[in-house]
Amino acid sequence: MRVRNRQRLRRKEVADLAAALESAFGCTVFGADTPVDLAEAGPFRVVLVDGQALALFAGDRPTLTVRGVVAFRPTKRFVTVDMGAVKFVYNGADVMAPGIVEADPGIAVGDLVWVRDERNRQPLAVGEALMSGPEMAVSERGKSVKSIHHVGDDLWKLDEPA
Repeated sequence: MRVRNRQRLRRKEVADLAAALESAFGCTVFGADTPVDLAEAGPFRVVLVDGQALALFAGDRPTLTVRGVVAFRPTKRFVTVDMGAVKFVYNGADVMAPGIVEADPGIAVGDLVWVRDERNRQPLAVGEALMSGPEMAVSERGKSVKSIHHVGDDLWKLDEPA
C-alpha cells in the first residue's frame, strides 16, 4: 500500500480533528501546533503524524488506527474480547458477541470502537459497533463489531520500513 495525495492540514483543521478524537475516545492526542498530514492509502483516508498513520476517516468520521490506540491509550469506546477470539480478530474477522467479555457502556450503534484482548489489554482492531455497549456485554448471538482495520493488515504495515 502506498501513500498518495498527501496534504498538510491547517492549524484549525488539526485542532478540530484533535477535538473530535479527544471527545470520542477520551484521550489527549496531538496538539494544534503538531504538523499533521492527510493522505490516501488504499481505501483509507489516513491522518499522518510524523509519518505514522495514527488516525483514519471511516466515511467522514475520524477514528484512531491501531497504532493510534497504542500511542494515545484511549479510555472510551473499547470492546474487550476473550483470548479465544484474539486469533480471529487478529486475522481481520468481525467481532462476534459470544467472544466479548466487556464493553464501554457509552457505545451506541454505529460508533467507531477499538477492540482489545482480555489478558494484556492490547489493541487488536478498530471497527464499527453493530450493537450498543450494554447489549454487547450480555448478548450471546450475532455480530457486534464490523472490523475496519486490524493488526497486521496493509494499513498496519504502512508504517513499517520496506
